[in-house]
Amino acid sequence: MDDTSEEFQVLFSGMSAFVTDCMSGHDPSHNPAHVHRVVALANKILEAERALNPATKYNGAVVKLAALLHDIGDRKYLSKLDTAPGSGAPDPTTMVQHALIARGAAPDLASRVQTIVSHVSYTTECKDPSVIRRLIDDEGFVELAVVQDADRLDAIGAVGIGRCFTFLGAVGKKYSVDGKWEMSNSIEHFEDKLVKLEGMMKTSTGRQMAKVRTERLKIFAGWWEEEMSLTSA
Repeated sequence: MDDTSEEFQVLFSGMSAFVTDCMSGHDPSHNPAHVHRVVALANKILEAERALNPATKYNGAVVKLAALLHDIGDRKYLSKLDTAPGSGAPDPTTMVQHALIARGAAPDLASRVQTIVSHVSYTTECKDPSVIRRLIDDEGFVELAVVQDADRLDAIGAVGIGRCFTFLGAVGKKYSVDGKWEMSNSIEHFEDKLVKLEGMMKTSTGRQMAKVRTERLKIFAGWWEEEMSLTSA
């Protein structure tokens, strides 16, 4: 499907409404605004990578739909999906595919987007990085690199800092160790995950953007340490 066609615009609009319905009740760290920032980042990366690598054939429709739908089925949140009466709870590993087909997408497009959505997350990659590399390098899912980088860019920099503290305040208590639920949990998350994302970027554009945003994390962490040191002096 041509991502400049009217057919695609209708599909994208329908899926955007679906995402808003699924995620409107989420805290601001994972709400529809986050999704649309990821879509904008994915579009920027896609444009730059096409210019850098004209021989690589990116499917723009797949990039845009996967970026839009990348958090549907996220294990941290319970998303909604229209299902037929008696069909039971939706399967998060197929819900994107079913939602796309229900709104007129071709099965092959829906399947490709589902595969990317199912492999975007940091946790999934950490379990077996070779799976991600094989999908991108050997099986031709080059769009996965773009969507992953876009999602991870929104987790770092100034916006990433805001999202980190927002998530901590909203649901961080259940992830705290030994009942420790403090603002410093967010700073610990910088070192545990966020500063590592730069080294996991797949595209040249993503790496360049991540370097800038990671430096902002480090500067903020330095300010934090300086100000918090007053309480222990």
